[in-house]
Amino acid sequence: MEAASSSSQCSYSYEEYNETADWLMTQTEKRPKVAIICGSGLGGLAELLDDKIIFPYKDIPRFPTSTVQGHAGQLVFGKLQGCECVCMQGRFHFYEGYNIHTVTYPVRVFFLLGVEILIVTNAAGGLKDSYSVGDIMLIKDHINMPGFAGQNPLCGHNEKRFGERFPCMSDAYDRELRVLARQAAEEQGCDSFLQEGVYCMLAGPTYETIAECRALQKLGADAVGMSTVPEVVVARHCGLRVLGLSLITNKVVTDYDSTERANHKEVLRTTEKRAKDLQRLVRHLISKL
Repeated sequence: MEAASSSSQCSYSYEEYNETADWLMTQTEKRPKVAIICGSGLGGLAELLDDKIIFPYKDIPRFPTSTVQGHAGQLVFGKLQGCECVCMQGRFHFYEGYNIHTVTYPVRVFFLLGVEILIVTNAAGGLKDSYSVGDIMLIKDHINMPGFAGQNPLCGHNEKRFGERFPCMSDAYDRELRVLARQAAEEQGCDSFLQEGVYCMLAGPTYETIAECRALQKLGADAVGMSTVPEVVVARHCGLRVLGLSLITNKVVTDYDSTERANHKEVLRTTEKRAKDLQRLVRHLISKL
């Protein structure tokens, strides 16, 4: 069956999500409790898994495909520190032409597979002056800018088998998981570059203007990126516990006299330098779950 790649698809039925989950469960006996979504250049997290089984997105019924450099486009099942996990090497974005239901499609599939914890990672621009390139930010909250414009993955018919009509988002990022992540960072020697802050999502694909960056700072955002929030909203709707990690790959430009320019190659270069630290942190964190 062809992957669902058309942005004209408005939503999916419970049966469609279930078809994908059932197909995966017939292809592997693995039943993951933790799902990890890898951001740009962070797909190496999947390489940490033992006893791997890999499914290219194009082979999975109804699954979208990733088109972005730094996103491999495959689902990897395996064990990490003895814990059954599934890892997305590549996520889906608005700027690829997908609608919000397609962007979040895998999360409900994970729920049907029996996943209980979602770890989301991303590459983000640092808005806070005290942040440095290469810092890892624990996400404690988010600002859903597409949601302000009505782009919320829970709009439309509510499927009660996934969750309630009006889910709470004040506890979107699990406090206990953040405590464990801080402990893991300290034990792994990563605490010197571990931050905690608010992530803001914009749709992209353009990087932010100087005026937009200044506005986001005034709104209370500490980092900005083009992903993560829709997946977190759907995960919380399904009752999954969520941990979010942003790798600060560049500092946003807020000075009109600056000659700096944000670009994707810089993002991938920074990610490559810090990826092993992030992998070490996630691996040690999972040993604590």
